[in-house]
Amino acid sequence: MNIKEKIIQIVPDAQFSEQEILIATVPAEHFHTLAERLHSDEDMQFDFLQCMTGMDWGESLGVICHLVSTVHGHRVAIKTMTGDRENPELPTISDIWKAAELNEREIYDFFGIRFINHPDMRRLYLRSDWVGYPLRKDYNSDESINPLRMTNEETIDTTETLHLTSDGKIESEENVIFDEKEYVINVGPQHPATHGVLRFRVSLAGETVKKIDVNCGYIHRGIEKLCEGLTYPQTLAFTDRLDYLAAHQNRHALCMCIEKGMGIEVPERVQYIRTIMDELQRIDSHLLFFSCLCMDLGALTAFFYGFRDREKILDIFEETCGGRLILNYNTIGGVQDDIHPNFVKRVKDFIAYLPPVLEEYHSLFTGNIIAQQRLKGIGVLSREDAISFGVTGASGRASGWANDVRKRTPYGVYDKVDFKEIVYTEGDSFARYMVRMDEILESIHIIEQLIDNIPEGPFQVKTKPIIRIPEGSYYASTEASRGEFGVYIESQGEKSPYRMKFRSTGLPLVSVVDTIASGGKIADLIAIGATLDYVVPDIDR
Repeated sequence: MNIKEKIIQIVPDAQFSEQEILIATVPAEHFHTLAERLHSDEDMQFDFLQCMTGMDWGESLGVICHLVSTVHGHRVAIKTMTGDRENPELPTISDIWKAAELNEREIYDFFGIRFINHPDMRRLYLRSDWVGYPLRKDYNSDESINPLRMTNEETIDTTETLHLTSDGKIESEENVIFDEKEYVINVGPQHPATHGVLRFRVSLAGETVKKIDVNCGYIHRGIEKLCEGLTYPQTLAFTDRLDYLAAHQNRHALCMCIEKGMGIEVPERVQYIRTIMDELQRIDSHLLFFSCLCMDLGALTAFFYGFRDREKILDIFEETCGGRLILNYNTIGGVQDDIHPNFVKRVKDFIAYLPPVLEEYHSLFTGNIIAQQRLKGIGVLSREDAISFGVTGASGRASGWANDVRKRTPYGVYDKVDFKEIVYTEGDSFARYMVRMDEILESIHIIEQLIDNIPEGPFQVKTKPIIRIPEGSYYASTEASRGEFGVYIESQGEKSPYRMKFRSTGLPLVSVVDTIASGGKIADLIAIGATLDYVVPDIDR
């Protein structure tokens, strides 16, 4: 029995559409039941909530959830909606997938949909006194409605849970986040160890962490809303500014999604160039990860070593792309310009230079007794929690979850190269560190196989001046520096996307902090944050 037949058994009136994957639309009253069965049924086991997107379809508000079974490899999307725009309510799925907790808060923040039985129904990014829901199509953006305010008088120590009673009524229950007797400190938003404007409210008992409340939104710039008023080529520039240490990979995902919708076949030369650039970007990011982790733990010499070697990659980027951090290189159907005449030589020199230097890193830091005591056994994330929270990338692989998009759904020329997926099972901070250090060597190995074999051919497919994607839903993802970066586009055949959603690699990483840091010491929180390696603009999309 296939997935469609099983869904019909659970929800007989489900409606289906199929493009690249099966999409099932179900009534709101059956949404939770279906989600629960998809998760628990042995033949399906959709244990990974890949992406959860809030939607405004005009007459209705709702969500679309992309689900993956890590056991069977199945993929499916489920949609539900409510026609009540005044008081939209849908059942929560945060009790099934832990990743849904912050995703549902984000959807409430921007669409006003309240999720029944969600344990913490408050805004995630915007002030609690913000008027309106910005991603709705009828949102009034008049500045007089939400003027610039330099004070913050929010009540942030309480939240609410909505319950559905037996007679069909909604009851609200107030919950206290921190009571008056708790000793609560702020870590961030202006703290170097949060690696950006991220704020943790931390309840302490002495030096022991009791609870952490994540506060986002200090750098939010509404990129997804801006995309709805721009042409597809204009949307590309935003991806470089999300996780700026994964600029190539993010832009690659968006280009792939648009190319998939347009039916464009990208030249093989472009595929090789994109893959090499993605791996250079990964090395760049992991070197910065090493530097920042060392700095957070007080190893300043190692910090300078990592920055010294990262500069070599930035020099290569600058010569071909014209930029060092914000690269603007991938385009729809190709790349901005062909590689520089020095590109191949400089890349070969760099990949020959780096492996011996990595041995110095390990001698200097990895084997240091202080580093090992600060990292081993600290912030342990189980494989089950990694999947439930959607913690992809190196942080998930450190917990034994083989989640590499390059292996699971190959793109570029990853199906033509031999490389190992680095997986550790300890799930602690040291394992997260070692996965990234080992991945640097694998990236070098991938580049070695490609750099002398870049085929001749065009670096850009000719596209129409005005790009339109056929009506429908499209999803594409890449293995970015911090995990799976996904792009969901819903098109109505216009020159601008009806909805463009970016699957953040960092939101799952901050959502898991309370789980793995509670019970540890406040000093451990710094090591945990550094080894999770989140980048805040990617979270505050």
